[in-house]
Amino acid sequence: MKESFVSIQNLNLKHQQKSVLRDLNWTINKGDNYILFGESGSGKTSLAKIIAGLQQADGAIKINFNNNSNLPAEVLFVESWYQFKNLEGVANFYYQQRYTSQQAKDTLTVHAELVSYGKEKGLHFDQVEPILESLNFSSFASSQLIELSSGEHKKLQLVKALWLKPQLLIIDQPYTGLDAASRKNLNILLDKVSAEGVKLILISNDSELPASINRFAEIKNGHLIEVESNEITPSTAEKHFREIPDFLKESPVYSSQQIVKMVDVNISYGEKQVLKNINWEVKAGEKWLLQGHNGSGKSTLLSLVNGDHPQSYANELYLFGNRRGSGESIWDIKQHIGLISPEFHWYFDPNATVWQSIASGFYDTVGLFQQLPYSKSEQVNELVAYFGLTASKDELLSTLPLGKQRLVLLARTIIKNPELLILDEPCQGLDQQQTQHFNQLIDELCSNGMTLIYVGHFESQLPTCLGKRILLEKGEVKVVESLNTKTRHFEEQSNLV
Repeated sequence: MKESFVSIQNLNLKHQQKSVLRDLNWTINKGDNYILFGESGSGKTSLAKIIAGLQQADGAIKINFNNNSNLPAEVLFVESWYQFKNLEGVANFYYQQRYTSQQAKDTLTVHAELVSYGKEKGLHFDQVEPILESLNFSSFASSQLIELSSGEHKKLQLVKALWLKPQLLIIDQPYTGLDAASRKNLNILLDKVSAEGVKLILISNDSELPASINRFAEIKNGHLIEVESNEITPSTAEKHFREIPDFLKESPVYSSQQIVKMVDVNISYGEKQVLKNINWEVKAGEKWLLQGHNGSGKSTLLSLVNGDHPQSYANELYLFGNRRGSGESIWDIKQHIGLISPEFHWYFDPNATVWQSIASGFYDTVGLFQQLPYSKSEQVNELVAYFGLTASKDELLSTLPLGKQRLVLLARTIIKNPELLILDEPCQGLDQQQTQHFNQLIDELCSNGMTLIYVGHFESQLPTCLGKRILLEKGEVKVVESLNTKTRHFEEQSNLV
């Protein structure tokens, strides 16, 4: 008879009077490493937090730690998003602060964060260096936490978890924001700690998994079901595409046929050069794919286009026909742009309702702080209906499943029918069905002539409307090409992304 490591019996959880988990039973035997998956909102993260003792629920949970093991007798839950604080212990940041923080030095560096963590957990620093090298993260030692991209934050979380090696390690969306090479190296590291006795539960819908994963479980209708693979059982409810609102059928009103032009653009932080001699032009109506390794400079490049980066004034940069620094404000620039990024999602107002979140797109704020005129209110209502969010319009954005949150933020980005839509890894954390649905919406919404810059690593997670590609490597432009039937297989031919 197998010896159980985790035993869960009759677990029940309600959220706002709605049952999330119903009489859930789960036995994890010693030697089992699980993938836990399911549709967005099915209760995966809640179950993980309950096992880790971070959330309360009704039912019985017993964890049989090995008292003879050298590994810490604890459960470590790695959240899908990293929460960090400044030097005063406050986590109240704003989006543009990431690019102005060089002057302020208001958060710990990666090195200081690891030193602090090592002291707290009694770890030897020499043991973390191979992990940093494997995840290609050693060069970020002097970077402040607020300067890191979503993929870099994920690496920091993973480094700390793999360094600690708890007896039970639960990782929510381990591959979020990681490029292909980092994903492969992460799987090797996970297999290594598994061989040393760490039990794994990975919450993921990805197909490329560590070899040590030998069990699969899906949460469906509040129950946990053991299955043969992590292919989500198709939902009986089909996604119906409503007719696109009339105001989005019209072509955006372009102020210039030149959306972005960069001439020998360079960005440096001290001695670290992030972008080197970038030359790039985006014309009205073009659909661009932006790619590159973690740390290749993608986020910095986009911050120049968004108007967020203070070093844009020191470069020859043209946005919407005007040279940057010719008198326009950051808000003048943002009037032309709709944006989704993991970092923007982090800093969005958690107290805003779905309706307020969408409406805030008119004013480029992270919450709604003024009364909308009737005509604009009607546009919000049209988008709420178009995205199937009517039943959720008065709920807080932060309480919705991740898939719905992304739809809300997409609605927010297009509410003003912008000239330029910037989607920075918009499908992070979504399952395959949600990703397909999201990108079908992008294809439909961009059919009116909207300009698009889309950041994504994998061909299976891209909209079909993309026509051009720019690839960054170590801050330099490596490739600029047109995407057609021959070049759409670039990912299979190259390890650059």
